[in-house]
Amino acid sequence: MADFHQEGTITTLHALYEALDQEAYLDGLEQKLEEYSRHLKISLLLPALYAELDNALVLDRIVAEIKQVSYLHSVVVALGGAPEERQFREAKEYFGQLSTSKRDLKVVWVDGPRIQSIFRKIQKREIPTGVQGKGQSVWISLGYLFGREEAEVIALHDCDIVTYDRILLGRLIEPTANPNNDFEFCKGYYARISPETRAIKGRVTRLFVAPFIDAMKDVMYTQGYPELGSFFHYHRVFKYPLAGEFSFAARLGRGINIAYDWGLEVSTLSEVYNRVNPKKICQIDLAPNYEHKHQELSPEDQARGLHRMVVDIGKFYLYYMRSHGVPLTDAFVDMIRHTYYQNSLKFIKSYSDDADVNGLTYDRYEEELTVRYFRDFIWTAWEQCREQTEGTQIPSWNRVLFSVPEIYAQLLEAVEADNA
Repeated sequence: MADFHQEGTITTLHALYEALDQEAYLDGLEQKLEEYSRHLKISLLLPALYAELDNALVLDRIVAEIKQVSYLHSVVVALGGAPEERQFREAKEYFGQLSTSKRDLKVVWVDGPRIQSIFRKIQKREIPTGVQGKGQSVWISLGYLFGREEAEVIALHDCDIVTYDRILLGRLIEPTANPNNDFEFCKGYYARISPETRAIKGRVTRLFVAPFIDAMKDVMYTQGYPELGSFFHYHRVFKYPLAGEFSFAARLGRGINIAYDWGLEVSTLSEVYNRVNPKKICQIDLAPNYEHKHQELSPEDQARGLHRMVVDIGKFYLYYMRSHGVPLTDAFVDMIRHTYYQNSLKFIKSYSDDADVNGLTYDRYEEELTVRYFRDFIWTAWEQCREQTEGTQIPSWNRVLFSVPEIYAQLLEAVEADNA
């Protein structure tokens, strides 16, 4: 059972229901959401790769759970990795089972000629649209949702969640849909333990992001950048900053920039930090345990796996510091990477003790080797950051509308034509 500690910067919504009857809790949760849905429209955005259709054991479970809820007004699938029309048709047919007389289903064919044409129109106005990937797919699909002007609350989660159930979905949506509070953004978190190996997962969160932002919080305060110290303190409050599950008010979503690389999650937290009163931000415990696909470290290939993930996230934070008044130099970044490394060793000691008391396996040598790689990846991130004049964020839809006023109508036409 979870604790009930509140850090104070944002509200943490714990899994206290785990002490109660689970079926009764789910029934009450869905009754509340059905009542909320009578007064506002709730949409679910699912970023999915075509290849995930082959993972039937996982995706079938997700679809089966979503089919049982009645509070969703629409489901939009942001389909990537499907350059062929045959692939799009297969995905449309598969996800079509989510459509009902009261729930609309649309698949945004990101690789299709109509959507690609819209990308080119936006780019002609010198607005960057990023590169293919989850972030770009989410961004263009959000544009479609905003163009429909129907969704007031939008939830987003991945399509590779092995431990998915309706409690996870309902808890993700409830805080931002509940009219009795005023949360505009809700971030999910959870524990990640492998039942097979009895090991703690989530390496990038545990071994890179958590010790990095913890170290940067202190560095920024001591170096005379209190505003950036507060920024990193805010990130440190989130229990799982890389979680891909969050819900938000549509009016907020229209104004935030979206990162197109692995920095998507930390970029989104940063956008929320700059736009929302902390009293309107929360995080919620979504599940007793969370399993999804695991990435390889790929120490020799910076374009794959955890290597690319750490570099992209590191680039985002370095670019953010540089664009907020920190004159980064080789010496300063070298100090950052070594400060991170020393801090990460303290975290590893804590993880080791936590695993030991819970009867889990913990390879401390492997963990220490991993953070040495991550320390070096920070330098790779710096080398890439030095060469770029802009970050990896796609401008908000509010910004795009200034340059392309007709963009929503074009998006609606394209998606409707593809789904006809």
